[in-house]
Amino acid sequence: MKVLQRHKLALSIHVFTAALLAGVVAHPALAQGDRSGDDTTKLEAVEVTGSRIKKAELEGQTPVVTITARDIEATGLGSIGDVIQRLSVSGSSLNTKFNSAGNFGFPADGGGVGSGSTTISLRNVGAKRTLVLVDGLRWVGESSGSGVSAAVDLNTIPASAVERIEILTDGASSLYGSDAISGVINIITKRKQEGMSANVYYGDYSKDGGETTSGNLSLGGSTDRLDFFLDISHYEQKSISSADWAQSSFPTPGAGLAGGSSYIPYTRTIFLAPEGETYGGLCPGGVCNIAANGTTLGVQPFPGGFHRFGTPDRFNFAPYNLLLTPSTRDGLFGQARYKVTDNITWYLKGSYTTRKSKNQAAPEPIGLGSALNTSDLGLTTGVDVTNPYNPFGFTLDPNSNLLGLGRRPIEGGPRIFTQDVDTRYFATGLEGSFGTADRDFYWDVNYVNAVNKATQTVNGTYNIAHIARALGPVAGCTAPCVPLNIFGGPGSITPEMLNYISFIETDRSENALEVWSANISGDLFQLPAGSLAFAAGYEHREQDGYYLPDAIVVAGESNGVPSLPTTGQFDVNEYYLELNAPLLKDVAGAKSLDLSVASRYSDYSTFGGTTNNKVGLRWQPVDDLTLRGTWAEGFRAPSIGELYGSPARFDAQIQDPCNGATGQLATNCIAQGVPNPATFEQANQQISTRTGGNLLLTPETSTSITAGVVYSPSWAENTGWSSKLDLDLTFWKIEIDDAIQAPDAQTQLTRCVERNDANCAGIVRGVSGDIVSFSNILRNLGTIETQGYDIGLNWNSPEWGFGTLGASVQTTYVDKYSSINETGEAEPLSVGIETADKAINKWRTTASLSWASQDWSARWTARYLSGLTERCNPDLTEAGAVCSSPNADLSGGFNHLGATTFHDVRLNWKLPTSFNFTLSAGVNNIFGKDPPICVSCSLNGYDAGTYDLPGRYSYVQASVKF
Repeated sequence: MKVLQRHKLALSIHVFTAALLAGVVAHPALAQGDRSGDDTTKLEAVEVTGSRIKKAELEGQTPVVTITARDIEATGLGSIGDVIQRLSVSGSSLNTKFNSAGNFGFPADGGGVGSGSTTISLRNVGAKRTLVLVDGLRWVGESSGSGVSAAVDLNTIPASAVERIEILTDGASSLYGSDAISGVINIITKRKQEGMSANVYYGDYSKDGGETTSGNLSLGGSTDRLDFFLDISHYEQKSISSADWAQSSFPTPGAGLAGGSSYIPYTRTIFLAPEGETYGGLCPGGVCNIAANGTTLGVQPFPGGFHRFGTPDRFNFAPYNLLLTPSTRDGLFGQARYKVTDNITWYLKGSYTTRKSKNQAAPEPIGLGSALNTSDLGLTTGVDVTNPYNPFGFTLDPNSNLLGLGRRPIEGGPRIFTQDVDTRYFATGLEGSFGTADRDFYWDVNYVNAVNKATQTVNGTYNIAHIARALGPVAGCTAPCVPLNIFGGPGSITPEMLNYISFIETDRSENALEVWSANISGDLFQLPAGSLAFAAGYEHREQDGYYLPDAIVVAGESNGVPSLPTTGQFDVNEYYLELNAPLLKDVAGAKSLDLSVASRYSDYSTFGGTTNNKVGLRWQPVDDLTLRGTWAEGFRAPSIGELYGSPARFDAQIQDPCNGATGQLATNCIAQGVPNPATFEQANQQISTRTGGNLLLTPETSTSITAGVVYSPSWAENTGWSSKLDLDLTFWKIEIDDAIQAPDAQTQLTRCVERNDANCAGIVRGVSGDIVSFSNILRNLGTIETQGYDIGLNWNSPEWGFGTLGASVQTTYVDKYSSINETGEAEPLSVGIETADKAINKWRTTASLSWASQDWSARWTARYLSGLTERCNPDLTEAGAVCSSPNADLSGGFNHLGATTFHDVRLNWKLPTSFNFTLSAGVNNIFGKDPPICVSCSLNGYDAGTYDLPGRYSYVQASVKF
């Protein structure tokens, strides 16, 4: 009945949306309204992000993009992070479509997994190189229970409290300090509101699940002295199973079970029999000690019926995963501003957001021996001859005859990762102004205290120490120990056995931030072309964080991904100065010519001092045309996780080049410990790599350049066909030196096998030839270079009989992206290439057309992503995996991810009531465009950081103001 009701509600949304759209067509003269134009309009405020001087203008030295609260609503999205990720200047980054929550382990970025978070990567250089501010002050980084991240989770900021978002797409370390390498996101919150407002929202995917509900209630007011705003919000997003979409229902699209896991619900064994023969495979039907009639046999005759493990035996883990992860967020935000005097204002601001999110993975496998181990203790764990379920009549000993034993106990159910994340933010300070000698000065002092604290619990994980005891000598397995039947098929592990080997893992982490700052700005003295303006300030910042895994994990007794505690802190004192000098004004060839310079000195407790400078030039030859350019130095200090992150593991999807190797490759493989490369096949498609922080890391440094032109022709202003037209073009270039990252593991292994050189350092193979240790820790790897162009167009029509129209196009063209390591070799990520669930599209474009008339308004938006190319896995190509350009011998090839366009529509109707009551409806991806198939992506057969979920998303919304 609940399912039926849910589908009825979903159908009602689709019908209601269609009816509203039909109403617009039938009654075009009834509309009004939403004249917000495109999703990214240029800011026209007096003060903008990118300058501390309060005289900054729209066409300043730096490119700034703004998104208003109305623009956010028009997207139909409930997270400001999701909204920003759709901008052309954003690249692949974490969001709630990612289902990774520790089942792969800890990636080599020092920050943990960040489950349930949404982060932003401007210019494709990573979220940790994008600075996030709220009202000009730093926001606290996220933790999500799995590490100490260097990035900010935008889901910790309630969307209903946002007035606008200003995005500076230029380096700004000279003004804001560390992390502002690719740009700055400054979220401006609502300071006041007259009366009360309420908003309710419901959305639904055409796939089964993913229903989203949200609502907020806000209250505000003003007096001569006091402005205040209070907002309470709730957001809930339900999950979508990977089994509900054909493309994600198998591990690799088109490959069937070939892309499945080697850890299966039956027992897989690789061992040396007493006669000296090597056996590797399964008993008949995968069951070693249960007869065909279901009766239990103490020992089945051996080696009768064993067969070699093959593709039909593999396990399809995909249906256990999620296309969309569930998340619930509740938020309370408030701020007040009180005029102490006519020239001094005291402000107080607080925010509290709590999130509960979940991720899910297939049942956790148990692996023993060097070929199939899933834990360090698993390397030394075997099966004693006295174990009552041992079918062989002899001990399986990893020190002599056991190479590998694997079993996925589906009796224990899937792994469920639950995150409880609380974010508390408090800020207070004084702002004021004063005048002297006919000049005005503005000042402020601020204090920030913020904490992001998270707990992650994992259900469905096992204690390998208990497993070892339950498989060891039966005399040593006394209560509460229960001997484990690891050899039977599904159902052979009883509830009593599960209770003994299972435990609920609880991991905790925290990121904390404390800031004291003071700023002053104003005019120093008069120059021939105007006044020399300045801004100066001081900031003291303390950051600390920790990650504390479960005690069983720390003891090394967890069957899951191992990790150790992380803790660390640093503090910094910073001083900056910014000057803006008008050089020319109202002379031939120069309506205005302004020069700006800025410098910031930062003194870190971890590595010492650094100075970063910036120069900008703005030239307006005539009223209609503005040319601008900047040159800026930047830096990013190593984060707590990057410096102090303890050793952990990441199970990467890596293809071992020694699989069936011949010729020189085979010779190299033998030298590296592979007994017989011609017949070698890696036991598991996931190869465990060792990740962690590095105390020897030094800060990243960067140089960024922008050069642009803004053209606002007077001949297109207030005419019969146009009220305003703006065109802009910006060239940008960023070069990062000593970039903190780990080498791409697949590339490193491939180079190691091909060359048998220094790339092999840290790669160790076991007796079976499988890799048992792979060091992939962070280092100052080399240089990242990227450059491209931003192109923008905004047009608004005059008032016509049927209403007004608005049109916009925002395009980013990435001309170059390269990452060169310290030996001069290129890492694989580049423009137009899909690599490790990350892509850089050469073209990203958002085009919008809006219409408004009286009480109605509508908007259509198209989002274009250019095509990509990825490498095909040779093993899976032979199995029929999707590969648009395979090699003739099916030894790999390339797959093309075609260009993709998503279309969104939205309609607003302001009802004829005595109060402000608006109904809205929309459909995102109205044509149901599926994302292109990705065969190299780790989950769900598509790149969740680049593309939308499959299917339409329809929503309705009601807003009322009293």
